[in-house]
Amino acid sequence: MRTLIKGAHIVNEGRCFEGSIIINDEIIEEVVKGNEVLPDTSFDSIIDAKGCYVLPGVIDTHVHFREPGMTEKADIESESRAAAAGGVTSYFEMPNTVPQTTTLEALEDKFQRASQCSHVNYTFFIGATNDNTAIFSQLDIHRVPGIKLFMGSSTGNMLVDRDEALERIFKTAPLPIMAHCEDTTIINRNMEEAKKAWGEDPQVSLHPLIRSEEACVASTTKAVALAKKYKAKLHVAHVSTAEELEMIGGNVTAEATVGHLYFTMLDHERLGARIKVNPAIKSPVDQFMLRESLNDGRIMTIATDHAPHLLSQKQGGCAKAASGMPMVQFSLPTMLELVDQKVLTIERMVQLMAHNPASLFEVKGRGFIRKGYQADLVMVRPHTPWTVTTDVIESKCKWSPMEGHTFQWRVEKTFCNGHAVYANGVVDQQYIGQPLKFR
Repeated sequence: MRTLIKGAHIVNEGRCFEGSIIINDEIIEEVVKGNEVLPDTSFDSIIDAKGCYVLPGVIDTHVHFREPGMTEKADIESESRAAAAGGVTSYFEMPNTVPQTTTLEALEDKFQRASQCSHVNYTFFIGATNDNTAIFSQLDIHRVPGIKLFMGSSTGNMLVDRDEALERIFKTAPLPIMAHCEDTTIINRNMEEAKKAWGEDPQVSLHPLIRSEEACVASTTKAVALAKKYKAKLHVAHVSTAEELEMIGGNVTAEATVGHLYFTMLDHERLGARIKVNPAIKSPVDQFMLRESLNDGRIMTIATDHAPHLLSQKQGGCAKAASGMPMVQFSLPTMLELVDQKVLTIERMVQLMAHNPASLFEVKGRGFIRKGYQADLVMVRPHTPWTVTTDVIESKCKWSPMEGHTFQWRVEKTFCNGHAVYANGVVDQQYIGQPLKFR
């Protein structure tokens, strides 16, 4: 099956140029610039992409798809469908499921599940605990992207809180460590004080004061010190404060999430617990500095921390409402909105959402529009207003903090391994993606 995508604005490796892409089955056969003569005119399918931009498919390195154990909220099938509809062609899923992905058996179970129902490409983090470092040497480094470490209590209660365990993890990790950095002692103290002042369920606008800047900075400082001590490769997840950005460099890299880049703590007034996440969305100053760091190299990747809950579980305040929001379907349109606002260029956005995730985690054959690479592509059209309504949400929970918002960019088609898994508003639910390969 040979496909020609012609007349597109191709965004790749720091450049935007008019050209065409030839796909042969799963593989990019040729990238043709401008009006160069095509090497062959026989195609099974020709797609006129005039007026559209073609980008490498988004690699979202931080999602929670809730399977197994919490499938009333989400599952691999539903959330990979949402990913496809949003131009996300590969995802890295997190270990705080039920059971937790902290054993080789639980890890293999997830790969088996995804092989039967994931509509885009997939892989899974192994989770660190206080006592499971012995299995690190048994991990297949060609299948697993990294080790997820919770240095602060969050969904799933996977807190690693013993100093000797943390030392062991950083000393023996054969893969990058992605760390959730919040100091639980500080958070618990803040929550106790807030409950004394405001009652058993303080209003959600206080969430950034409870899961505070101090809690983030203290934990990230500790993680960075350990990474430097043992020369471990540390990727700090969902950085939310300006002060943390000053610690990034060398073997320490950072992720920003779409939520922390798009919202500020003031949006709790409008959206309430819909944007309650851990770590909390912080001040406009923190948001400004996060946006600035997209362009100076301190932020290496943009992800979603896609974390669905039933809307009924999002009711209440700081103590009762669940933390996390579904964003995988809307991350690319949201970031393209920030491109329109001149926060960053479209070339830089592609760097942060496709190239850098592939390079940082050493993903084989993906993340770039290159001859011989897998044809993971997304075609987006600008100046095409559409509004997020419940009926367009693919996630199982059927809500989004973006409901009612009108985007100006539309995902027209998503190609996963050369297959049009999403086109004309419909996901091909028969298509199954591939496991990612590394190093």
